[in-house]
Amino acid sequence: MNINLEARPIAEVESDALVLVGFEGGPPQGAADQIKELYDSGEFTGKSCEISVLHRPAGLKAKRLVLAGGGKPEKFNSSELRKVAGAAFRSLKSKKVRSITLALDDSFRSDEYAAAAVEGAILGDFESDRYKTDPKKTEKHVDSFAVLGGSQAAVDRGRILAEAQNFTRGLANDPPNLLTPMRLAERARELASEFVLGCEILDQDRMRQLGMGALLGVAQGSAEPPALIVLRYQPATAPSSKDHLGLVGKGVTFDTGGISIKPAQDMDQMRYDMAGGAAVLGAMRAIAQLKPSIPVTGIIPTVENMPGSRAQRPGDIVTSLSGKTVEVLNTDAEGRLILIDALTYAQRLGCTHLVDAATLTGAVVVALGHFYAGAFSNNQPFLDKLLAAAKTEGEKMWQFPLDEEYKKALESEFADLQNIGGRPGGAITAATFIKDFVNDVPWIHLDIAGTASLEDGKPYLVKGATGICVRTFVQLAQSW
Repeated sequence: MNINLEARPIAEVESDALVLVGFEGGPPQGAADQIKELYDSGEFTGKSCEISVLHRPAGLKAKRLVLAGGGKPEKFNSSELRKVAGAAFRSLKSKKVRSITLALDDSFRSDEYAAAAVEGAILGDFESDRYKTDPKKTEKHVDSFAVLGGSQAAVDRGRILAEAQNFTRGLANDPPNLLTPMRLAERARELASEFVLGCEILDQDRMRQLGMGALLGVAQGSAEPPALIVLRYQPATAPSSKDHLGLVGKGVTFDTGGISIKPAQDMDQMRYDMAGGAAVLGAMRAIAQLKPSIPVTGIIPTVENMPGSRAQRPGDIVTSLSGKTVEVLNTDAEGRLILIDALTYAQRLGCTHLVDAATLTGAVVVALGHFYAGAFSNNQPFLDKLLAAAKTEGEKMWQFPLDEEYKKALESEFADLQNIGGRPGGAITAATFIKDFVNDVPWIHLDIAGTASLEDGKPYLVKGATGICVRTFVQLAQSW
């Protein structure tokens, strides 16, 4: 799909559909009679993502005038526009419209809004039907999307971000028989080659030499070998500080729970257990193009957690890369085990600030539902910086406590730590476990278990992986 910046006046725009945002409370001052009639008749009220279409609108060259609901005007922002653009795009795409132009109102003609409109359209264009063979699925597509307002740089940034997020969504949607740990490593190599990133893949032998016992313990029950993916971005000019951002993403390509096996119902959803790793890959894809001034290293520990004859047992004790020992009481608490070795390795690579993203606990879903990701940190100023980036990008994250009292639940009689802390505060004790391996390095843990995928589609997003964290990670790096 072609993405363009439209510079002509609204009346001169030649498009199959010209989209305007309308708000609750009535038509804007000076609105055309046709728009007033839609409001007066109740056919359009301006509620969020509501869509109404006028064919052959008077005084316009566009074939259709589309009103897209922006909700209450006082609550409208770029995040809402992203949703509105996606909803309008998906509605028009279903009607086989080939070209769409979204015109920003004068008060919203800024780079921030232009980028959000482009993101919304590209995200709305994504479908989860990659493996369907019905030829009719290709009949509904849009050839071009344009935004009236903003700059070409903003349009380009929106395109890069949305394409990276869709890349992440496609990876996370892939079935586990096709996206194994080694295939994920191959995709990382391909990405690094295309976007000129440094790339290193640590195989099982190398991880064994280094002493990554926590990661390898999770992987040992599967016939699929594990990998540790490392992608490096280095700015062209030397940065003014020694800061080095490390992004770490959980990459369990399928999680049965191991010997502590999960219930059969909804186990297919465990394809999304590598959504954190996919988000890091997507973020590195965008970072390579947008070129922030800080070095960024992306690290993805990738394994398959299976209940094979060689699988890790409840009660096993493993030695992590840090040298600390862990008693594995539940093999389904595997994400934290692979993350601690990856985070230790990130520190050895010189990362001064660490963020990890993981579909880590069901407990965070109980606490926050499917609307917010849980955020945990040992450094409040660093977390404030990330939460500001998340707010800018419209990704909802909520801070949890991480007090020392929670560590008592992880005390083990036989090892330095046990890998679970019981049901109370499960998301917090999981984060507390990880915290013990980052030392004094500023660190943030994002538990995205409730937000990594949609069980039902939205007007602006199809069912499946969401690609959460990609935009936040990129904004964090760019705003450093």
